[in-house]
Amino acid sequence: MIGTKKEPFGPHLMLDLRSCNPDKLGDYELIFNTLNDLPDKIGMTRITQPYVFPYSGLVPEDKGITGTVIIAESHISIHTFQEKDYCFVDVFSCKDFDVEYAARYLVDTFESGDYDKHIVSRGKDFVRSDAPGGTMAFLNVG
Repeated sequence: MIGTKKEPFGPHLMLDLRSCNPDKLGDYELIFNTLNDLPDKIGMTRITQPYVFPYSGLVPEDKGITGTVIIAESHISIHTFQEKDYCFVDVFSCKDFDVEYAARYLVDTFESGDYDKHIVSRGKDFVRSDAPGGTMAFLNVG
């Protein structure tokens, strides 16, 4: 039975990292390891291995690496632009996490010299389940 308790779904940390170390932005293994290790560092549960791909599309200078990892609480994604020294990162979760720690970890990982940090509380009126496991009950359906 679905309860009527409404509360925010969770935080969404979005980072626009500028002036990054281009060698780090092009390091497939670094991005894989970041996506593999970050969930544990912020108390999340990784449910897939990271999926990481080099990208080279219609705009040659936009080449980079894209990766994501699915966590029980939602997802983490990284998109790098090596030639522009730029990186976008999203960490979205249905439970609170230390967004300041996560932001610092990612800024340090890519050696960003300048960045914007956006934190949004999503799903302000999300109805939580009364079922054991709360939101996890929805994720396990199927």
